[in-house]
Amino acid sequence: MTTQVLFIRHGETDWNRIKRIQGHIDIPLSEHGFLQAEQLATRLAHEKLDAVYSSDLQRAMQTARPFADSLGLDLRLTEGLRERFYGAFQGHDSEEINAKFPDEFIEWQTRDPGFSPPGDGESQRVFYHRVVHAMEPIIAAHPGGRIACVAHGGVLDCIYRYAMKLPLSEARNWPLLNCSVNTVEYGDDGAKVIAWGDVSHLATDTDDDDFRKRG
Repeated sequence: MTTQVLFIRHGETDWNRIKRIQGHIDIPLSEHGFLQAEQLATRLAHEKLDAVYSSDLQRAMQTARPFADSLGLDLRLTEGLRERFYGAFQGHDSEEINAKFPDEFIEWQTRDPGFSPPGDGESQRVFYHRVVHAMEPIIAAHPGGRIACVAHGGVLDCIYRYAMKLPLSEARNWPLLNCSVNTVEYGDDGAKVIAWGDVSHLATDTDDDDFRKRG
């Protein structure tokens, strides 16, 4: 018995557009992001979903609520699906981080999964395990079901690595698109990616967040 999950990255924010790290800073959708959320809701309006889960950060909730409302489903919030906490890196772009934290910036670029940003930031390893464990009770609550989880680029990255059994140190070559639908099936033998990076419902461009600014 499998549980199918539509993992959806939130719509675009103004900070996504300028490559500024958001992390736990509660940034809302941009005007463009709200348009993307409306297009997503149109796509999902006639889908069969058993539940809709969302990160408790407003950019995720603002993306999830239109289609949850259209399906008559409550929005179930979970802190475990928040973006990675980037500590003192949050609110800055890469140039600012390099200027303010040159040594830490160099270490960050090595992709060491154990590196924690200054200011009690989460390491990639801690973040990964937080996301994977957050999904366990959600999957258990919907055996054989089909649900949606609206979260963030970093969360989607963790899910992809988990399903594909990829090391945290491996450079990313898969997309993390704003308002994309990414389908994963969970079964007794783990998780399997069914489809990834689907933005066929969007009439506007979307940002792949190339510099890995987690949103």
